[in-house]
Amino acid sequence: MNKLTYALLGSAATVLLFSGNAMADSCIDCHTKISPGQVQDWKVSKHSQEDVSCVDCHGDKHSTAEDYKNARLPDEHVCAECHQEQFDSFADGKHNFGWTTLNAIPATHLAPDELIEGGRGCGGCHNMGIKSDAQKKEQREKGYRYQNNSCDECHTRHSFSKKEAQNPRACQQCHMGYDHPQWEMWSSSKHGERWFAKQNGDLPKDAAAPTCQVCHLPDGTHHNETAWGFLGVRLPLPDDKQAAADRVTILKALGVLDPETGKPTPILDAVKAVRMAKLDQESWQKERDKMLKICSQCHSAKYAKEQLDAGDSVMMKADRLMAEAINTVAALYKDGIIKKPAGYPANFPFLLTFMHTNGENWDKVKGLSYIDQVLVQMYMKHRMRAYQGFFHVNPDYAYWYGWNEMTKDLGEIQELARSMRATHGQ
Repeated sequence: MNKLTYALLGSAATVLLFSGNAMADSCIDCHTKISPGQVQDWKVSKHSQEDVSCVDCHGDKHSTAEDYKNARLPDEHVCAECHQEQFDSFADGKHNFGWTTLNAIPATHLAPDELIEGGRGCGGCHNMGIKSDAQKKEQREKGYRYQNNSCDECHTRHSFSKKEAQNPRACQQCHMGYDHPQWEMWSSSKHGERWFAKQNGDLPKDAAAPTCQVCHLPDGTHHNETAWGFLGVRLPLPDDKQAAADRVTILKALGVLDPETGKPTPILDAVKAVRMAKLDQESWQKERDKMLKICSQCHSAKYAKEQLDAGDSVMMKADRLMAEAINTVAALYKDGIIKKPAGYPANFPFLLTFMHTNGENWDKVKGLSYIDQVLVQMYMKHRMRAYQGFFHVNPDYAYWYGWNEMTKDLGEIQELARSMRATHGQ
């Protein structure tokens, strides 16, 4: 390459750099007035230090107040241009299935759109997941343009801080509340207490204080998985006959198995597609072995295995209560005391109802009985607390908010069933 070529390339680069900087300055000038928080976050970000400007992420099609819709809202693929390793790791993990899972659950479509895609209900967390062009187009048409990227769930815009994402409070945004209060469990456990003490300087800086990320996203990986999964069911069935029968009953109430034949339904395909449950021993054991290795960084391997095995045992005992409750309600369906709601896949209790409804879709769950609602609460709220509280080493959640509440639910369901039978036909 001769000197003239170098000179021409150098001039072109200077022009491009000047143009980019000029446009970035224009963005900053305008958005300092319109959205000052975004500008301030970008200024303190690593992106700003590395000269990653507005144009790099948002494109150059938007330059006036009138053409704001032309601004590119960057999705995960834009982030991957610089962060390919993190993108690949995320794409293969469970967080990537958040949006797909939300839309696969039948009850989702009974709730108001604002709560699903508007970021104030299920969609506020289940926005996680790489979306297709068709899905993004549908969102834009509904006006929810900002629900476009998963990376900014943990690394919030426009600072995109690595330290923020490694803070357990980043997990608190989603992993808390009704059906998955992992934040409450961890933060009030010995693990969480030690982390807070360490933050306050009350523990040496090298003291062990495991966060959510230490156990579930170790070494900066963006791939997350758990052995039992969200539903807390798995295959193959246990060797114990009663435990196996109880799990089959729960799988029927999840709509995964047909209540009459016991054969798989199309819902099983959805569960497989988003890895909502482990369906073979190998995939379950892989995640259990990972956790054993992580626990063994602080504890003896023998102690860690004993504790995790005890958690498995608690799940089987919780499932005994759960199956008893399901069978009690199922008998009311079989005897015609409860009429099958229009949106149910079978004449059988359906735990994935989630008690969602709105005015427009009420007919789909018309006739949903109170006893059904108690049953869903027993599964979604109290069973979750019983086994998740145990694995997060939180005695109060495992017992009082979990196991104890399950026993109360079962007692209420049995009493309701007796009353319904006594008054049926009157």
